Amino acid sequence: MKVYNTLTRRKEDFVSLRPGAVGFYICGPTVYNDIHIGNARTFLSFDVIRRYLEYRGYEVTYVQNITDVDDKIINRANEEGRDSSEVAEQYTEAFIAVMDALGVKEPSVRPRATAEIASMIELIEGLIQSGNAYEVEGDVYFSVRSFPSYGALSGRNVDDLKSGARVDVDERKRDPLDFALWKAAKPGEPSWPSPWGLGRPGWHIECSAMSKRYLGTAFDIHAGGDDLVFPHHENELAQSACSSKDGFASYWLHGGMLTIDKEKMSKSEGNFLLLKDVLEHVRPEALRLLMLQTHYRSPFDYSPERLEEATASLERIESALRNSNWALAQHAGAGEHAKATASLAPSSSVADARKRFEAYMDDDFNTAGAVAVVFELVSEANRLLAEYSQKSETFSESFADLEVIAQTVVELLMVLGVKLEIGADCTELVATDALPALLSLAAELAHYSGSKAAEALDALLSAREEARVNKDWTRADAVRDGLAKLGLKIEDTPHGSRIIHA
Repeated sequence: MKVYNTLTRRKEDFVSLRPGAVGFYICGPTVYNDIHIGNARTFLSFDVIRRYLEYRGYEVTYVQNITDVDDKIINRANEEGRDSSEVAEQYTEAFIAVMDALGVKEPSVRPRATAEIASMIELIEGLIQSGNAYEVEGDVYFSVRSFPSYGALSGRNVDDLKSGARVDVDERKRDPLDFALWKAAKPGEPSWPSPWGLGRPGWHIECSAMSKRYLGTAFDIHAGGDDLVFPHHENELAQSACSSKDGFASYWLHGGMLTIDKEKMSKSEGNFLLLKDVLEHVRPEALRLLMLQTHYRSPFDYSPERLEEATASLERIESALRNSNWALAQHAGAGEHAKATASLAPSSSVADARKRFEAYMDDDFNTAGAVAVVFELVSEANRLLAEYSQKSETFSESFADLEVIAQTVVELLMVLGVKLEIGADCTELVATDALPALLSLAAELAHYSGSKAAEALDALLSAREEARVNKDWTRADAVRDGLAKLGLKIEDTPHGSRIIHA
């Protein structure tokens, strides 16, 4: 397995510090607002990488922090006349809920900055003692020039750097590039006691303290979006390297940025999309499938049209799998010969597809290539289904292939976090609020008196078949029309009839 390391600017063999285990830290959100789809792309990308590492047999300790004390949170609270902790709690809960909706796995640990103040103070004290930080009137700053390798992660020359967007300009600092580790308390802001007086931590020190506490001073992967390389991750690397001689993160992984119709997403452009709003109109699995078709390090361009295409692709995959399951069930009941073929070994093409899927993912988690392999398997399933629909005498030889292809598609997409809606039977065709109407229709036309959707649908199919045999076209049409009102239709095949979505 090879991964691209931002620090060395090349792909490297992935070797974890502890065999069979991976320590993985990803910078979480600053909870002052609902996250946008650019944030979502980052969190989804590293969720997939985590899932793949687990698929490959690693025990992954996945740590994602919550920054719940920050200037942006304080400003939001002041604007709304609320306490900053109330704002942080609201958007922390919103973040967790929307990540769950997107299918992002819960982290192993989700520390909150406000609960980790003691470990941050301890880290800052050590940096002062080592001469890498200094205190000025209750503020503590990291001395950038005390770390000779500063700029290595972002590829910048320290002499050419100017104060970054999140670096306060302060004449009390020894160097304009020095950044705050601790900020003295200001009226109306949250604060905690420290050796330098009341105050609160700077942004960068949070992740260094939390990764050290939960993963140790040295761990395997540190991840985040491209926008965090400088100054956040650069500063984090500097202070962490100075606080310990044991090393820090072995591999730095960064996800590419997101654009909207090839334009930078911004509120001023009117194209700022919150994830929660997007998910109101589309299945989360479709959004995942769309994002996975671009390599995680590459810029990703979002558009409603591309999302529609991904939705259609998802539906085609699910349709192929439903058809496969139905064909397999029909064929398995066709006789002893058909049942015997179920134990046949699959052709080498299925095993080859899995190897190619893994080869793509082993190459710096190339999800675009991996998804393409899944699409190839779906095409092969559709080819076999066409063969089945023509009542080919050779289908029995393909029975095992179709079964394994269907299983493999489901498994590989689950590795990517794409959960499919297939269902073991036709029960899922009927929405809960439509069940009473279905049962009423089945009682009227098929004399069904039960309460199960699957049984009611089977009864209606039997009633229609009986009506057609008896040339009772009125009753047969009534079954068809009644199902149509429920959004369903009857599909007649050479192997029998079934009910599907209209």
